[in-house]
Amino acid sequence: MNVTRPSETVQGRVLVTGHRGFTGRFLVDKLEAAGYIVQGLCERPDDRDSPGIDLLDRPAVRRAIDAARPQAVVHLAAIAFVAHGDAEAMYRTNVVGTRNLLEALAELDVAPQAVLLASSANIYGNSAREVIDESVEPSPANDYAVSKLAMEYMARLWSDRLPLVVTRPFNYTGVGQTLNFLLPKIVSHFQRGEKIIELGNIDVARDFQDVRFVGDAYTRLLAARERSIGQIVNVCSGVSVSLTQVIAMMQEIAGYDIEVRVNPAFVRGHEVARLTGDNSRLRDLIGELDIIPLRTTLEWMYANPTSII
Repeated sequence: MNVTRPSETVQGRVLVTGHRGFTGRFLVDKLEAAGYIVQGLCERPDDRDSPGIDLLDRPAVRRAIDAARPQAVVHLAAIAFVAHGDAEAMYRTNVVGTRNLLEALAELDVAPQAVLLASSANIYGNSAREVIDESVEPSPANDYAVSKLAMEYMARLWSDRLPLVVTRPFNYTGVGQTLNFLLPKIVSHFQRGEKIIELGNIDVARDFQDVRFVGDAYTRLLAARERSIGQIVNVCSGVSVSLTQVIAMMQEIAGYDIEVRVNPAFVRGHEVARLTGDNSRLRDLIGELDIIPLRTTLEWMYANPTSII
């Protein structure tokens, strides 16, 4: 477990699981800027900077939580890649691992003041609603989405003992996201000056956000815990962009056109055609949103190749 230095105006100790991951690194920056002491719980035992624990190891999780005694928790650690090949590992990590964490937190003498669980907007599936708010009935269309919805249902069993906030972030990206995710793959092709790119269904549209926006939203939800506890909250921009539009933006940023070839191997079964979120509840809880335009995010990514991060 790694503990960063507090700022001069400490607001409390926040434990972040998955703090070394893509989202975690930006969230830690936001939390520290807000004055929190950040305690990082790494889920990879071979991490050189933290001892790390396996969330599936109940005794180890209990020992780590007893040592940390956090005042708040943000749970990010998960298998987050939709096309991950090991469904069993996905369910075990996303559901059982989360349960082990909640169990350990509930057994503390002093419970945390807030526990934020990162779920996913993928749980909505292919909704007939043009804009999706939190009342839309879940209809998960892949194992990742099912695992996240199962995590939500399981977490309800702890809602009488822990102050839970469940977030459903829509797609987000930024510098440092691995190349097996779609937007980093597209950006990296332009960084290398590739003339051809193979993609799946380029007509799908997503409510893309910037990872820095997500980190800011999570930090502000903790600060607004009196209002946010017990809530399920979409984290989204409210605008969807198709992959065709993403390609057009990148062609303008990079200054050249690329040939797009549709590879049937990249076309997912049960592909969610469009995900556009309603962020009204998020705005009601934390105030005006500092949404970063997708083009700004793409320009940031293009100027900062992942290989040098």
